[in-house]
Amino acid sequence: MAEWYYVGVDVGTASVRAALVTREGLLKSTAEETISIWEPQSDHYVQSSTEIWDKCCMVVKRVTHGVERSQVRGIGFDATCSLVVLDQSFQPVPVNQGGERQRNVVMWMDHRAAEQAAHITNTGHRVLNMVGGVMSPEMQPPKLLWLKENLRGSCWKEAAHFFDLPDFLSWKATGSLTRSLCTLVCKWTYCPPDGWDATFWTTIGLEDLLENNCSKIGSQTCSPGTPVGDGLTQEAAVDLGLNPGTAVGASLIDAHAGGLGVIGADVKGFHLPCEGEPITSRMAMICGTSTCHMAISQQPLFVPGVWGPCLSAMVPGLWLNEGGQSATGRLIDHMVKGHAAYAQLQERAQHRFAGNIYSYLNSHLSLMPQAASAVDLLGSGLHLWPDFHGNRSPLADPSLKGMVIGLSFSQTLDDLGLLYLATIQALALGTRQILEAMKEAGHDIRTLFLCGGLSKNPLFVQIHANATGLPVVLPDQTEAVLLGAAVLGACASQDYSTIQEAMEKMAKVGKVVQPDRELQSFYERKYKVFLRLFAHQREYQALMSQR
Repeated sequence: MAEWYYVGVDVGTASVRAALVTREGLLKSTAEETISIWEPQSDHYVQSSTEIWDKCCMVVKRVTHGVERSQVRGIGFDATCSLVVLDQSFQPVPVNQGGERQRNVVMWMDHRAAEQAAHITNTGHRVLNMVGGVMSPEMQPPKLLWLKENLRGSCWKEAAHFFDLPDFLSWKATGSLTRSLCTLVCKWTYCPPDGWDATFWTTIGLEDLLENNCSKIGSQTCSPGTPVGDGLTQEAAVDLGLNPGTAVGASLIDAHAGGLGVIGADVKGFHLPCEGEPITSRMAMICGTSTCHMAISQQPLFVPGVWGPCLSAMVPGLWLNEGGQSATGRLIDHMVKGHAAYAQLQERAQHRFAGNIYSYLNSHLSLMPQAASAVDLLGSGLHLWPDFHGNRSPLADPSLKGMVIGLSFSQTLDDLGLLYLATIQALALGTRQILEAMKEAGHDIRTLFLCGGLSKNPLFVQIHANATGLPVVLPDQTEAVLLGAAVLGACASQDYSTIQEAMEKMAKVGKVVQPDRELQSFYERKYKVFLRLFAHQREYQALMSQR
């Protein structure tokens, strides 16, 4: 019998990737293409849906080269929660004044709509209960409101279809306007089984989106992994190099695909605290440019400052809470590349680690402690508050800024290493803060499951275990987001009956990292400092706002 394959396509912040995946969850081949990001003005980040689809087609053709088309049973897409705008003829509509027509995507990290998000929060509408009580500028309603208020005569007038990027990809593949519950529930305030809340859109000034049965934002929905339309259209099949009718699974946001790729793995024999417990005892962390913290529950749990609960947004039938940090990998890059010793770091790394600056920094830090003490203790005198791009969870305050305490005149490589260490520790303590908010609301999380680019950094992983006191599971297939996208295709093909079955059979444990219990007291103290940094920032803001 010929091998069956599934294709997973992941559209991240700066690249499009694809993988050819076996029925057992093994990645046979992968391909990647970069995509453009334009910043027409501060806090505006835009992309092109045409370029994104073209790059999707390129990588899918590469990973399926040499494979019989009939062996590819299904395809799944995931993408960032960016906003795609098309006209009545499904052609791109520019999202900036005077912008090029092809630049029609408002990226997830675009914060132009901060004022609109605050306005929506101030309405106190009941749908805000599903997003932690605070509307984020990274969600779609404030972005839509910004477009109406600032581009009424151009973009808003022309626009006939607003898609979350994952739904744009499934539409492009199938011609179906059916949206995934993942995108609509998590980023658009859709509330199954009731659907759109008309009073919300009217209250915030977007009542025109209710016209024609909400045709601009979607009236048909389905759970992730559900077969969309009749599979690939003739045109899309030619574009992708696959057979017409190949099953297409309802899409996911990229972080949620990462969750599917790790959280359902069989942990028997690894002696983890979640073994024998329901899947709700696990939290998936998808760590890349930003980090998303995915926790699921049997019943809806409301966590202040954390998005959700969202029904069937990741695993059908279960409720999802999504915490997050707006800048993680991006923050580490910012701190390291902006240091005076960065050029020296690049030179050293080129000689020893083929240019991998983080492998060099990890090695350099390991040589710095005295008397073989833990690397973590080097962070005793340097503390950082990591919200350089605002706080997504659990404080839900996009106005928060970064802070660093303990700097000196030093510009050495040692100093750069310490700043890098302090940044990772701050991110891990931010995860601890999110975990504590979820625990207080009723979650019982015993194990972390990490994937994404930062999960390949052993120091990042170990410090997250140490700072939270929880074991960390790493996937057998390091590209867990691609695996999660392929799970969607496998489920749509009906080779697996449910998402849960596909997850358990295709996701596997690769490595377990245990916390260093001797560092518990150190991180208790460092966490107290971490929380005081936030309190001080609030205090400084209050002082400066006085007249």
